[in-house]
Parts: sequence; C-alpha cells; structure tokens
Amino acid sequence: MNVNTMGNYFEDFKVDEIIYHSVSKTIFESDNNLFSLLTMNHHPVHTNLDYAKDNEHGRILVVGTLVFSLVVGFTVSEISGKAIANLEYENINHLAPVYINDTIYAKTRIIDSVLSKTKKDRGIVYVETIGYNQNNIDVIKFKRKVLIKKRN
Repeated sequence: MNVNTMGNYFEDFKVDEIIYHSVSKTIFESDNNLFSLLTMNHHPVHTNLDYAKDNEHGRILVVGTLVFSLVVGFTVSEISGKAIANLEYENINHLAPVYINDTIYAKTRIIDSVLSKTKKDRGIVYVETIGYNQNNIDVIKFKRKVLIKKRN
C-alpha cells in the first residue's frame, strides 16, 4: 500500500509562514464556458463577447467561483492534502477582475494552529490564501480552517 505523501501534517505548519504554491493555471475560454455550464451561471458577462464589450470591463469576465475553486485546488498539495475536513471558509473577497487568458497563482499564510480539544490525533490550521495574476495583482483572498492529521 502506498502512503499518502501529499500535504503536510499538523506539526509541519508554522504560524506566519508563507507558502508559495507550485500549481498555477492559465484560464482559457473553454474553462470559463464549461464552468458556466456546469454551475448554471449563464450571465452574459461570462459567456457573451458582444454583451461584455459594452459593460464596465469591456471583455468577458471569468466566473468568480471558478477563480475561487482553482485557487483552493492550488493549495491542496501543501495545505489540505492530509486534511480530515475543510471546516470553514470565510471572507471570500474578489479583489480584481479575472479575464480569459489570465494566469493565476496562489500563496498562503498560516494564521494559527490549534490542537483539537476532543481528539489527540488532529488539529485545526487557520490560513489565509491570496490568488494573484500574471501581473502580480491580487484577485481573490479568503480564509479557511482545515482539520489536519497529526503524525502518528
């Protein structure tokens, strides 16, 4: 049997440490279209070039929840790979628009870590993640609490 090498154990997280995630992605038109279809978000600002050009940003905007989902996914290998559960997401802030062909990156700061009061084999890690684009402009920021295994 292979042991899960993805992620970190509770003891590996150090308060105020910043992790620059190695995973990133350029968001293509097909990504945005598929996500719009899957989530039933048919707002024309995400799917209609003619409509979008006459609105504030002048071009198609990527669906905000796609950006959120991608950035959460970028963090799995370092933050939640050994998670028992994601307990809470809070303060999801969309800071700047994301457009087709933007490349998104992410970094996470460890805010706090607390041992579980009821089970000795786990703890809660509290983090803040920022997603930013190829121009180093922050586009999304959120906090979450993750229940993570301790080492045996």
